[in-house]
Amino acid sequence: MATAEAALLREKATLLREAMWRSEAVREQAVASVGGRMAAVDAAVRPAQERTRNACILHDNVARSIQAVQDIVRQFDLVREAEPVISTGPSIGISAYLETVDKLRGAKDFFTTKIRCKAGDDVLRRVNELLPKVAVELENEFSRLLSKCSKPVELELLFNFVPSHSSAEDPLNPVALPTLVDSRYMPLLSKLVQKSVELGRHNQILKIYRDIRSSTLELTLKQLGVEYVTVEEVETVQAENLSAKVDQWIQCLQIAVKLLFASERLLCHQIFKGKHGFKDRCFAAATSKSLLTLLSFGQSIAKSKSLPEKVFFLLNMFEATWEIQSEVEAVFAGDECSDNRISAISLVKCLAGATKKTLSDFKDNIPKESPKSTTTDGDVHPITSYIANYIKFLFDYESSLKVIFQEPSNGGETIFGLASEITGIIHALETNLEVKAKHYKDLPLGNLFLMNNISYIVRSIGSSKVRDLFGNDWIPRRRKIVQQHATQYKRVDWAKVLECLSAQGLTSSLGSSTEGILGSIGNTGSYSGTTSTSVIKARFRSFNKQFEEVCETQINWAIPDMELRDNLILAVAEILSPAYTSFVKRFGPLVENSKNPSKYIKYTPEALEQALGNLFAKKLVQ
Repeated sequence: MATAEAALLREKATLLREAMWRSEAVREQAVASVGGRMAAVDAAVRPAQERTRNACILHDNVARSIQAVQDIVRQFDLVREAEPVISTGPSIGISAYLETVDKLRGAKDFFTTKIRCKAGDDVLRRVNELLPKVAVELENEFSRLLSKCSKPVELELLFNFVPSHSSAEDPLNPVALPTLVDSRYMPLLSKLVQKSVELGRHNQILKIYRDIRSSTLELTLKQLGVEYVTVEEVETVQAENLSAKVDQWIQCLQIAVKLLFASERLLCHQIFKGKHGFKDRCFAAATSKSLLTLLSFGQSIAKSKSLPEKVFFLLNMFEATWEIQSEVEAVFAGDECSDNRISAISLVKCLAGATKKTLSDFKDNIPKESPKSTTTDGDVHPITSYIANYIKFLFDYESSLKVIFQEPSNGGETIFGLASEITGIIHALETNLEVKAKHYKDLPLGNLFLMNNISYIVRSIGSSKVRDLFGNDWIPRRRKIVQQHATQYKRVDWAKVLECLSAQGLTSSLGSSTEGILGSIGNTGSYSGTTSTSVIKARFRSFNKQFEEVCETQINWAIPDMELRDNLILAVAEILSPAYTSFVKRFGPLVENSKNPSKYIKYTPEALEQALGNLFAKKLVQ
C-alpha cells in the first residue's frame, strides 16, 4: 500500500517536472521572439533619431551664426555712430564723449579677443585710428579742467589752517588740511585719469599733472615769500634781515610740509584712485621742484661763508627741520617719493655739518684775533664777553647740539664731542688772552687783565647750563687761576711801595736781618738812634710818591666784578696798612717835631685805607 502511494507520488513529481521544463521553453521562445521584434523597431527608428539630432545641431549653429552676425553688425554700428562724436570732441558733452570712448574700447576688445574676420580687421583698423585722437582729447580736457580748478591757496585761508603747537602733537586731533581743488571737479578728473590710463597714456597724464600742480604749488610758496635762493644771494643779506628771513623760512617750512604737501598727497590719492604706485609717482613729480625751492634757502645758508653768528641761524633751522622729520617721512612715504624724502633729510645733515664746521672755524680763528688788541684799563676784553655770551646762547639749543654731535642725553653720561668743542673754544680764548696780556708794558695791568677776563669766563659759565658740561673741577681750577693773577698783581705792583716801608738800610741793627720785601716789613724792630732823620724823611717822601702814583694810575684801572674788586683792595690793605702803621709808629717820631710834619706823614691809617678804596673806581663813578 505504501509502496504504491510512493510510486504514485514519484510519477506525479516527474509529470510536474516535465511540465515546468515545457513552460520554461515556451517562455524563452516568447522572449526571443519579442527581442527580435524590438531590435527591428530600433533599427527602424535610429535613422529618424539621427536626422533629428542633426537638425538640432544645425539649428544651434544657425542661431549662433545669426547672433555672431548681429554682434558684428552691432559693433559696426557702434563704431560708425562713434566717429562723428569723436570728431566733434568733448564739446558735445563730456559724459556722452566718455561713453563713446568706452564703446570704441569695447569694439577694439571685441575684434581683438572674440571675433576675427576680414570685416572685423577693417573696423579694428579704424578704431585704432580713432583712439589716439581720443587720448589727446582726454588729455586736453584733463589739462583744461585741472588748470581751471588749480589756483594758489589764499594766504589768509592757509594761515587759518596752521595748527597750534599743542594740537599738532595730539594724535587724536589730526591736522585739518586746506582744499586744493573744488570737490565738484574730483569725480570727472578721476574719470579722465582712469580713461587715459586705460588707453596707456600714463606718462602724458603724469606730465600734465606735474606741470600744472607744480606751478600752482610754486605760486603758493611765492606768495609766502619762498623763492629759490643761491649762496651768493644769502651772503649779500644783512644779518638783521637774514634773521627775519630765517624765521619766515621756518614758518614756511612748517606750512609746506604739514599743509601744502600733505594736501597735495591727498589730492593725488583722490584723483588717481587705486593706482598706488602711479599716484605716488605723480605726487613726487608735482612736489619735487617746490621742495627743492624750499630747501634751497637752508642749503645756501649752510654753504655760505662761515661766520660765528651764522651758527644760530643754522641751529634754528636744524631744530625746525629735525622736529618735522616724522611729518616729512609720512608725507613722502613710498619708493616713488624716496628722492624727495632724501632731499629733505639731506638738509638736516647739511645743517648739522655746517654747524660743526662753523664752531670749528670759530675756535680756529680765536687765536688769530689781533694779539695787540687790549683794553687800556685791564677791563674785560670785548672778545671775552662776546665768546662767553656766545657759548651761553649756544646752550639755548642744547638738545639740538646733542643731536648734532650725536651725544647721549641721559643724565650722568659724559658728552665728549660737544664738551670737547666748547672747551676748545674757551682754551683758544684763554690762549689769546695770555698773548694779549704780554703786550702790556705795565706788568701788573697785564695780571689784572687776565684776572678780570678769566673771572668773567668763570662767572658766565658758572651761571649757565654750560657748567654741567665741564665737570666739577673746572670752575674751582679757574678760580684758582684768578687768585694766582691777583696775587701776582699784588706782588709786582705794590713791591716798590712796600719797599719804602722796609726797615732795611735804615738802622745798622737791622741791616741784613730781613730777607725780601715782605719779610723786612714784618721785622721793623724798635727805634734805633743810628737812623738819620733825613733818611726817614726821604723814605716818607718816597712812600708818598710811590703810593700816590699807584693810586693815581690805578683809579683808572677797572675791575668790573664788585666782589672781586673789594676782595683785591682788602688783600692789598691787609699787607699795606699794617706795614704803614708799623713804619709810622717806629719812625714817625723822628719827623713829628720837624717843621711841617704833615708834609712827610700825609696819611693816617684811615686815610690810607680810604685812598685804597678809590682804586679801580673811575668806571664805578661813570
